Parts: sequence; C-alpha cells; structure tokens
Amino acid sequence: MPVMFCQVALVLLLALSSLIESDGAGNVCDLGRRRTNSRPHSVSILEFGAVGDGKTLNTLAFQNAVFYLKSFADKGGAQLYVPPGRWLTGSFNLTSHLTLFLEKDAVILASQDPSHWQVVDPLPSYGRGIDLPGKRYLSLINGYMLHDVVVTGDNGTIDGQGLFWWDQFNSHSLKYSRPHLVEFVSSENVIVSNLTFLNAPAYTIHSVYCSHVNIHRITANTSPESPYTIGIVPDSSDNVCIQDSTINMGYDAISLKSGWDEYGISYARATANVQIRDVHLRAASGSSISFGSEMSGGISDVVVLGAYMHNSLSGIAFRTTKGRGGYIKEIDVSNIHMVNVGTAFLANGSFGTHPDSGFDENAYPLVSHIRLHDIVGENISIAGVFFGTKESPFTSVVLLNISLSMTNSGSPDDDSWKCSYVEGSSESVVPEPCSELKGYEDYYGRAEAL
Repeated sequence: MPVMFCQVALVLLLALSSLIESDGAGNVCDLGRRRTNSRPHSVSILEFGAVGDGKTLNTLAFQNAVFYLKSFADKGGAQLYVPPGRWLTGSFNLTSHLTLFLEKDAVILASQDPSHWQVVDPLPSYGRGIDLPGKRYLSLINGYMLHDVVVTGDNGTIDGQGLFWWDQFNSHSLKYSRPHLVEFVSSENVIVSNLTFLNAPAYTIHSVYCSHVNIHRITANTSPESPYTIGIVPDSSDNVCIQDSTINMGYDAISLKSGWDEYGISYARATANVQIRDVHLRAASGSSISFGSEMSGGISDVVVLGAYMHNSLSGIAFRTTKGRGGYIKEIDVSNIHMVNVGTAFLANGSFGTHPDSGFDENAYPLVSHIRLHDIVGENISIAGVFFGTKESPFTSVVLLNISLSMTNSGSPDDDSWKCSYVEGSSESVVPEPCSELKGYEDYYGRAEAL
C-alpha cells in the first residue's frame, strides 16, 4: 500500500511541477528574449565630457547624459554608450526607456569617497539600513519608478571597488549602511545582461518593489572574505527571471527577501513568481540560494531549475525567526548539483535579528510546501538541518530522488540529518533522512492562501 501511494504521489508531484513551470514562474523569462540594442537614438558618454582614465570623476557626465536622454522617452527611447576605458563615478540615476551599454573593456568604477555617494532614507519595508539604523548610501547605479530599462553590454564591467566599504564594515566605521552596486526600486520591465560585476560593497543587483525583472548572462564576483556581500536579491518583487549566470559571493549568491519584521508586514508586498535556472553559484560563508531571513512580506511560487552549487557553506537555505510573520511556500527546487558544500539543505526557524524592538513576538512565519527533488551532491558534510519552531513547525516538505555523497559516510560520527518541528515525506533519498521527513501523508497540494 505505501508503495502504491508513493507512485500516485510522484505522479501528482510531477504534474504540479509542470503546472508551476508552465503557468507560474515558467513564463517570466520571456522578457529577456527581447532585443536589447534596438533603441533609435544613441549617444556616447564622451559627448558629455567623460574621461576614461580611472582617475577623473565622471559623475556629472553620467548625470547630464541621463538627463539629456530623458527627452527621447516618447521617441522610442535611447542608448547611453560607454566605450572602452575606466570610468570613475559616484552614484547616478537612470531614466525610463533607456539602455546603458558597456562596450568590451569598458569599466565603470565606483568612487571610494563616501562624499560621492548620495544618502537616502531607508526602504519602507525595512525601516532602517541593512547594516545600521537610519539612512543608507544610494547605490552606484539606480532606477526609481522606471519602466523599460536595460543595463547590458559586450561583457563590459561594473566594479564597485568594495574593499573600502568592507573595511569600514569590519572596523565598525560606517556612518550609514553600505551601498549596493545596482538597485531598481518600484520599477518594471528591467533587463540586466551580458556584464561582469565585481566587488559590490553589499548587494550586486537589488530589485525591490519591482515587476518583470530579467537578469541573464551575467557574472558577479566578490572576495570570499567580503562581509555579507550578496549577488542577486529579488526583494518584494514579482515575475523575476535569473538565468545563465555565474555568481561567486562572500555570503549568499542569490537571496530572496520581502521586508523585515513589522515594516515588511505593514508594506505587505511579497516576492512571487520567480524562476532561477542554469546558474553556477558559490557562497563562501552563506548559501548558494537563500530564502529570507527578511521575508515578512512573504515569498511564494519560486522555481529553481538547474544549478551548480560549489564551495558554499550551505546549498539551499530557508531562514526565518519569531517576529517575522510572512511565509515561504510553494517552492520547487530541482536539477541541482552540489560539490564541496557544508550543509546541503538548511531550514532554520530561529535565524536572524530584528530591526528594532517594535516587532510582534507573536508574528510566526509559515514555511510550507517545499519540494526538493532530483539533486545530487559530492563531498557534502551535512545532508540537511530542518529546525522549525514549536509555535510554527515547517510542514509539507517533500524530498525526492536525492543522492548525496557524504564526507563522513559510514563513520561513527555520521549525523547527516538533524530535524525538529518539521513534517514531510521522502522517497529515494540517500542518506536516509530523519524520521520527521519519512511520512506518507498527502503533502502535494498547494498551501492555502493567507
């Protein structure tokens, strides 16, 4: 009887996975198929007095160029061309119907002088900066309430020169929270492609309160020792596609978020309908792909299809804590290859801090309907850690067709799985999971709407 039930359940799981791919996150990558070099007007940054010697500050040139190109918004938009050279600049804003194009051997260099970075209010779904209470430095390249923006090139480079900021963070010398490299706020129809991003001060690409964001064929690198640097962060954003990219970070490679405690609950914008596929990820002190821990607006309907995860502290992480509220649900992860990963699967219901003392201790997060299947791993230290909480246990966790080669397999200290306050089911999983994940109940339906 259990075998027959598992066969039926497997069919249901595969059908549901197909449904998610075809009707949910599966179609969000279509935006990236649009041509990114079809603007009817184009100007070079040279026309605005920029000097690509790596020493001359070009902030005003970028600002003036973008201001000029605003006039083409109703004429099909325009392209700002950055030729080969090293273009030093402070933070600047983009405009709608704009393509920022970096030629091969073009490098936009971020200034290491904090006075060249604007200071702005914290995001409303966070209530403070990520590093410190209060304001934050504006990101190097910004888009606010924009439509139809492309940041692309012929593998040009955007270098945040983050060492200055990492040292400031480590020495507790920051005046405001660190800037990101590229950030879009309340924008839609955004494409980032065909570029290399280096040394982000904090996040490399941050999309917050955005819709229809496509990030493809990018490389993002920071030092393994860089503190809490994260590659791509979809944050309270929907219809996001991340594909065909290589990301190597000090902390997380890709992290999905949606606001922090009472601020995220109040703002109430989820991250939803996200597809991540065909990515190479390294997260030296964090996770190749993480959900949370700032997830108070909710995270749902995420498909990860195809990822190589290597030399990471953990592979896939779900992070929450009491006071977060929100939910992480309807997550489907498959076709994963892990090599040299500390913990393959991590789900922690007591992770992270609070922005201030105003959080609601009774705001318990929901973690439910998580599907992890068709995954192989080599040189894995711990297969899985699932620690829910008594007040809000993790439910409907499905493990299927998983084979992990453990570093300590067969030894007396073999403790591959650690579980508490979690319920789920499994089939064809090696090493054998903990008893809490061996149930055969029907965990294949969708989570109820909150």
